[in-house]
Amino acid sequence: MKTTAVLFATALAFAPAAMAQDLPDLGGKEIVVVTENAYPPLQFLDASGAAIGWEYDAMAELAKRLNFTVTYENISWDAMIPAVSEGQFDLGMTGITIRDDRKEKVDFSDSYMTSEMVMLVRGDETRFADKAGFAADADLLMAAQPGTTPFYVGVYEVLDGDEANPRIKLFETFGATVEALKAGDVDLVLTDGTAGAGYVEASAGGLKIVGEKLGTEDFGFIFPKGSDLVAPMNAGIAALKADGTIEALNKKWFLDYKMGQ
Repeated sequence: MKTTAVLFATALAFAPAAMAQDLPDLGGKEIVVVTENAYPPLQFLDASGAAIGWEYDAMAELAKRLNFTVTYENISWDAMIPAVSEGQFDLGMTGITIRDDRKEKVDFSDSYMTSEMVMLVRGDETRFADKAGFAADADLLMAAQPGTTPFYVGVYEVLDGDEANPRIKLFETFGATVEALKAGDVDLVLTDGTAGAGYVEASAGGLKIVGEKLGTEDFGFIFPKGSDLVAPMNAGIAALKADGTIEALNKKWFLDYKMGQ
């Protein structure tokens, strides 16, 4: 891994101009990016209140290579897709799963990350060890943000397909679902494997992952329908994949970064 990092740093030191020549030039255009700052390690606020994360680093690299400037705005998850759809912002980022129903409202970039969904529980959980065990115990509760992929997977793959099932407790942010789990208010949170692993490592045994993987999800940036930014961003994402930048970001945020430190 150290060799990869060194090669990556060397490539960045000598190749930016050459890479820029092969990518669209947006001429310093200002792009207003909206995010939630509530989905570590993709984007979140650290202990000092600074907004950091995988997506911030990726967007900074895209801005440099495509020659645009970024202005960040903040919004809740449930308002993000409608706001971007209405053109209030140029781009949305918060680990948004690429889904056909969402494509009716917004355009997506190509996928910049693929993740498997996992079951996050308290470290001392013994009442269930998989989705069937959870579903079979009517006293067990799940936390989710409404309209998210974990919500729909919980409804249709873990429970009974009833979106109004009272066993699903709704929260505004992903962080709030994890806090409810830690406090014992709910018994299960579904999340992508990368975020889940980060929470487990930072929990000192307070959290663990159980059961089988519940499928995969691809993350993409969202844009108003017909946006002329989609093609340049896709070219930029392809460049980040090709030269190892995304691999380096994955190492930084999913392996090296320690939540809460």
